[in-house]
Amino acid sequence: MSNTDPPNQSNMQEQEQQTISALSNELEVFLRSFKDRDGNYKYFDKINNMMATSSTSITIDYIDFDSFSPLLAKDITHNPDEMLSAFNEAVISVLLEIHPDYTNEIREHIRVRIGNYAVQKGLRDINADVINKLLGVSGMVVRSSEVKPLGKRIAYRCLNCNQISFSQLKGLSLKKPQRCLNCSEKEMEMDVESSLFIDFQLVRLQELPEDLPAGQLPHYIEVTILGDLVDQCRPGDRIMLTGIIRIDQEASFVSGNSTTQRTSLFRLRMEGNNIEYLGGRAGDKKTRSIERISISAEDERQILILSKKPDIYDKLVSSFAPHIYGHEVIKESILLLIVGSITKKLDDGSTRRGDINVLLVGDPGTAKSEMLKFAAKIAPRGLYTSGRGSTAAGLTAAVVRDKSGIMMLEAGAVVLGDQGLVCIDEFDKIKAEDRSALHEVMEQQTCSVAKGGIVATLNARTSILSAANPMYGKYDPYKNITENVNLPIPLLTRFDLVYVIRDLPEKEKDSKIASHILEIHKDVQKSSQAAINIDLFSKYLAFAKQIVEPELTREAINIIRDYYMKMRNVDSDSMITVTPRQLEGLVRLATARARLLLKDKVEREDAERSLFLVQRMLETAGVDVNTGKVDLGVLHGKPFSEISKLKLFMEIFSSLSGEEKNDVEENVFIGELVKTGKFSDSDAKLHIKKAMNDGQIYERKAGFYSKA
Repeated sequence: MSNTDPPNQSNMQEQEQQTISALSNELEVFLRSFKDRDGNYKYFDKINNMMATSSTSITIDYIDFDSFSPLLAKDITHNPDEMLSAFNEAVISVLLEIHPDYTNEIREHIRVRIGNYAVQKGLRDINADVINKLLGVSGMVVRSSEVKPLGKRIAYRCLNCNQISFSQLKGLSLKKPQRCLNCSEKEMEMDVESSLFIDFQLVRLQELPEDLPAGQLPHYIEVTILGDLVDQCRPGDRIMLTGIIRIDQEASFVSGNSTTQRTSLFRLRMEGNNIEYLGGRAGDKKTRSIERISISAEDERQILILSKKPDIYDKLVSSFAPHIYGHEVIKESILLLIVGSITKKLDDGSTRRGDINVLLVGDPGTAKSEMLKFAAKIAPRGLYTSGRGSTAAGLTAAVVRDKSGIMMLEAGAVVLGDQGLVCIDEFDKIKAEDRSALHEVMEQQTCSVAKGGIVATLNARTSILSAANPMYGKYDPYKNITENVNLPIPLLTRFDLVYVIRDLPEKEKDSKIASHILEIHKDVQKSSQAAINIDLFSKYLAFAKQIVEPELTREAINIIRDYYMKMRNVDSDSMITVTPRQLEGLVRLATARARLLLKDKVEREDAERSLFLVQRMLETAGVDVNTGKVDLGVLHGKPFSEISKLKLFMEIFSSLSGEEKNDVEENVFIGELVKTGKFSDSDAKLHIKKAMNDGQIYERKAGFYSKA
C-alpha cells in the first residue's frame, strides 16, 4: 500500500482484508472437515496431494460447498472476488501446515476453482446485470491465442536510491509509479527478478450451433485464461466455463489524430475460473456422451426395444426426412453416414478412417438441400454450411491477428464439427483454392495450419455430406460425371458414395410426388408424420454412434473380399478399376449398418447391403457413357474404355514406328486406327492432338510424327 493512499481508501482495504480473513477461517473448516460418501476427507486429501502432483490449484465441487453452507455458496455467486481470495488463503493455511516449503514456493500461484457450478446462463443472457458475478457458461471454443506472460505485479527499481516500488495488476492494465516513494526520483527501470508473471491466454467462446435461434448471429465472449488453465482448451472443444464477468473500457481514436480517448462505453469480458468439457475433450478416448443429446435410462430402454423389432431398418429409413418423397437408398446412405464406422488406431500410430463421406449430384429441385438440413438437425453434432459463402479459412482453420496484436488460431466448420457431421451445400460453388483445403480433412481427418509462427494440426474427424449441381443446370446423361460436375478428381475419389439424382418425367412417380406435396400443404402434422418420433430418432442415432462397436465376422470379410477381387479381375473385359480406398469404404458401410441395428457383429446381410449401395452408386454415377458399362474408373477421371483405347493407340503407333523409330505418316496412322473399329476418323485425330499435348508424340515435320 502506498503512502499516498487517502485514509478512507486505506480503511476500506483494511476492512476488506479483515472480512477475507474471517471468511478464510470458515472456509478452512470446510476444507478440513468435509467428508465424501466413503468417509474420506475429500479436500484435505486433495490439498495433501498438491505437492506430489506439482499442482497449484484445487477444484471445489459447488454441490459439496452448497450442502456445507448454502449462505456462503450464494455469496460466491454475488461476491466471487472476496470469496475466492478467502478460499485461496484457506488453502494456503492448510497447505502451510503440511508442506511449508512447497507453500512458500507457489503461494502467489495457488488458486481455488469451482466445479459443477449450478448458476448457469446462456451467452445471450450475459448483460450489465451480471458484472462482477460468477457464472457458468456453455459454448464452443472457436479461437485461442498463443500463451504469453502477464505481469501480475511489476517491480520498478529507482536508479538513484535502489528503492523498489510495485505496480499491481488491475484488470488487464498496469500503471507505472510516477516517482520513487523514497527520494521522488522519476527515473525508474523494471526489475524482472522481483516482478511476478503468470501465464496468459485469450480464448473466444461462441454459442453452440444447436442453441442458436433460427436466423440469429451467434453470440460470443472473449475469455481471459490465467495460470494453470492455459492450453486446457483448443478450437473445436465444447466446454462449460465458470468465470467472473468483467468489463473493459473501450478506446476510440480522435478524428484526424492518432491519439485515443476513453469513452463511456465498455465491453464485457470473462475471467476464467474453471473449465469442464461437455462430453469429454475432443480427441479423448473416454468420450461417451453426446453433448446436445442426453439419453436417460427410459430412453435407452425404448431404444433397445425398438432395435429388436424385425422392421426396424425400414422404419429408420422412412423416419429420415419423411416430408421428402422417395430417395430411399440416399436416405439409407445418409443414416449410415451419421452413425459411421469405428476409427481404428494401429500400433504404429496411424489410423484408419471410420467416417463416411457422401456426395449428392443432381438436378435442381430434387430436395438435396432439404436432406442435408435434416441430417444436420438430427445428427448428434451437426453443422450446415453453404459453398457460396465458404472460404478455406471458414471451412478448416486460420491464424488471425487480434486487435491486441496477438496471433490467434481460429477454427472453421470441419474442426468445430469434430466427431460429428458437416453438411456442405453448393459444394461445386466453393472456389477451387478454398476447396483444396478439404483434401487432407476428408482422408487424413486432420487440419494443418502454418502461418504467423503458429504451426498446428487440429483434429477434423468429421463425416462430410455434400450436395452439388451439374455445371450446365441439368445433368447431361451423355457425359461422364467428371464432365458434369466442376470438382477435381482427387476430391471426388474421397467420397465413399456418389449419387446422381435426376429429375426424369414418370407419370406414376410424378403423381405420387404431387399427392405427397399437396397432402403436406393440406395437413402438415399428419402427412409428414415419421414412423419413429424425431426426438427418439435422434437419441437412437446418438446411442448407436457412441455405444456400439461391432466386429467383422469371417463371412462378411469373405463376401467383401470376393466382390473386390471380382472387380479387380484384370483378365475380364468388364473389369472395374476399384482401388483399396473403395475396399475400405465397403468395410465402413457394412460396419455402419451393423451399428445402426445395434449389433455387436458385422454379419453377412450387412456386407451384402454395403455391396448393394455401392452397386446403386455405380448404376448412376459409375456408368461409362462411351460403352454403357459400369466402370468406377469414371470417378477416377479415365474410364477403362478410355485407358484401353490409349493403350491401343500407342501400340499401333509403336508398330508403325518400328524398332528404328521411323516417322509415322498421319494418314497411314489414322487408317490403322480406324481399322480397329474402336476409332472414328475424327476420334483418331482428336487422340493424336491429345497425345501431342501430353508429350507422348511430337510432329517432326508436317504430317509426320515421332515418339517423344
